[in-house]
Amino acid sequence: MLGRTANGLFWMFRYLERAENTARLLDAGLRMALTRDLVTAEEEWRSVIATAGQQPGYEAKHGSYTGMQTWNYMLRDKDNPASILSMFGQVRQNARLARNAISGELWEAINENWLQIKDQLKRPVPENRVLDTVATIRRAGTLAHGAMEGSMLRDEGYHFAQAGAYIERGDSVARILDIKYYLLLPSLSYVGSSLDTGQWDQVLRSVSGDRAYRWLNAGQIDARGICEFLILDDCFPRSLAFCHAELRKNLAALARLHGGEGDSNALMREADMHLSDMTIDQVFDQGLHEFLIDFMSRNAAIGNAIAQDYRFLA
Repeated sequence: MLGRTANGLFWMFRYLERAENTARLLDAGLRMALTRDLVTAEEEWRSVIATAGQQPGYEAKHGSYTGMQTWNYMLRDKDNPASILSMFGQVRQNARLARNAISGELWEAINENWLQIKDQLKRPVPENRVLDTVATIRRAGTLAHGAMEGSMLRDEGYHFAQAGAYIERGDSVARILDIKYYLLLPSLSYVGSSLDTGQWDQVLRSVSGDRAYRWLNAGQIDARGICEFLILDDCFPRSLAFCHAELRKNLAALARLHGGEGDSNALMREADMHLSDMTIDQVFDQGLHEFLIDFMSRNAAIGNAIAQDYRFLA
């Protein structure tokens, strides 16, 4: 497979995952903001923008954090290269670059949803339409993943796409947990204290983990328990442990198909073994922020090594 085709598949699913994750943040933020007074709601939207990593660009353009202003910036603002409209455009562009390596069903799912999203975002989204718009974006991701699972050969193209998805998913969950943790627990001395359960519920909603967590923990919202669930639970498909296990599996498959391992496999093996040996007590002993920064650094290094191993820019 040509490097540019592998690059297209890898980044198609990175952008798809990124767009989905932004939509989840918006959904959780809106639901929380609707239960708050005006001042608290603005802080909620500030938190959403910070979690998405869009604060510098937003504050360069806007001086306040009103709801409609915030969600339209994240959904469709032409000056925001990380808007969902821009990211889904990148999904479609990369799908076109890798058109010969994906199934017709996957191309149709991406192309049709791109047209629908583009139409919904051609004008500012009012409050009574934002949840429907977010639902469309999340559904687009679900349909694309479903089309890939149901119609693509388990060849190198499939494994590049999966690698991109899990690299991005792990990074997103780590960033959400890191930023939210610092917003909710300004000092480690607060660990185990009474917390704003609504805010922690938003953390879970941001990664679509609220129902699974409640089912496993009898509905109890606990900071340490949530951290353990999102970091170490290997059954939850958005935990850091699950993402790295799946990433290692797909990189191993690529190594077999290409007849040998590269630097990405060695880095992946090291990162996976490091994570699998951790307990939540060790995570907190190290410092949650420090642990998450280390995870994101390892994750980024693996992503860069994949590009080098398979000559994405060649």
